[in-house]
Amino acid sequence: MATPTSCDLARDLQSKFRRARHQLLTFAHWPGRVDATNNACERALRPAVIQRKVTNGYRAMWAAEGEADIRTVVDTARLGPGTNAFRTILQTVSA
Repeated sequence: MATPTSCDLARDLQSKFRRARHQLLTFAHWPGRVDATNNACERALRPAVIQRKVTNGYRAMWAAEGEADIRTVVDTARLGPGTNAFRTILQTVSA
């Protein structure tokens, strides 16, 4: 990262790495607690991507925001042991 370069792109990349140095190897500091990849995030986004591709997107912003809100509630509910996604949605909309 300290190697001098005349390439603008390489200098930009070096500066980004310098700024994020403390975040680059977080998984090594917390073995077993932090994944080395973002596969879990990619898998969590996949249903939304498929929905968007199949329906060709949303015509109304409220529909897209509603979909995002429901997915957020369900995904957050799945983090807790023994939670039921349907029950969580009912509790959320009836509150």
